Amino acid sequence: MKNIETPDWNEVVDKAKASFMGVALGDALGATTEFMTSREIKVQFGVHNQIIGKGWLYLKPGQVTDDTEMSIWMGRAIQDSGGWDLSAIAEGFADWMKSRPVDIGSTCSRGIKNYIVHHRLEVPPSQWDAGNGALMRMVPVALYSLGDEEILGRYAVEQAHITHNNPLSDAACIFFGRLVHRAIMGDTLNQLQTLADDFVITHPKFRYHPYPKNSSAYVVDTVQTVFHFLFSTASFEECLVSTVNQGGDADTTGALAGMIAGALYGIQEIPKRWLKRLDPKVSSEVPMLAEYLVNHSPLSRIS
Repeated sequence: MKNIETPDWNEVVDKAKASFMGVALGDALGATTEFMTSREIKVQFGVHNQIIGKGWLYLKPGQVTDDTEMSIWMGRAIQDSGGWDLSAIAEGFADWMKSRPVDIGSTCSRGIKNYIVHHRLEVPPSQWDAGNGALMRMVPVALYSLGDEEILGRYAVEQAHITHNNPLSDAACIFFGRLVHRAIMGDTLNQLQTLADDFVITHPKFRYHPYPKNSSAYVVDTVQTVFHFLFSTASFEECLVSTVNQGGDADTTGALAGMIAGALYGIQEIPKRWLKRLDPKVSSEVPMLAEYLVNHSPLSRIS
């Protein structure tokens, strides 16, 4: 019998697809303005709101970067293993790095090399590993753990520690997973903001009001940027456009804004012009992975 507190399952699947697609779209949109300042973006684009590629990586229109690629590789590893297998995920990351991706962060690269050489699934704790590289790939964890926050917490930290072993990174990974869960389950924007405000009370370094206007790869700056623009906008498009026009680490802030905004607003609110521009391989694989992950989540077994 269907759990009365569970939304319509088709709606759950659609929001899961929108969340994963939001990562790819925010990544592709934000890669153009990565490492630019908001002033530079305004001078060059006015408002950057089209998926056109280029940027410092000289991308093709619709091409994605490490944010989406690592998320896809993790989703594939879960699907191919028929369950959560951290070794399979690490192997996937290793295969991805060996494929010479267009971009890879230094902390991710160091952690993956640690696995390749020493077969270790956890890097040592480090105060310097508070980058956003573990957070950016959280969408498969959030979808696969839907319906069980205990599992979410365990999987979030396990995958993070392959490359990033830092309490700020851990806290951000777990909480962003919670936001995706709650958005898929039907929480409103105001309800998500209440959760975020409670999170900031517990973790005051992430305080985002007033917004510090930093958008670096430091996980605190990333979380503050995503919170600020998520809670000061009222649509999927407005959220992503506002986020990536801040510049800085815009592919990752865009990807994370898209992850939550997709789960919140749903697939129907994603601009069709963006979907048409996205790399066809990504736009075909991502929805299938998202559907697999939620269809094998704890929530699927109680619905």
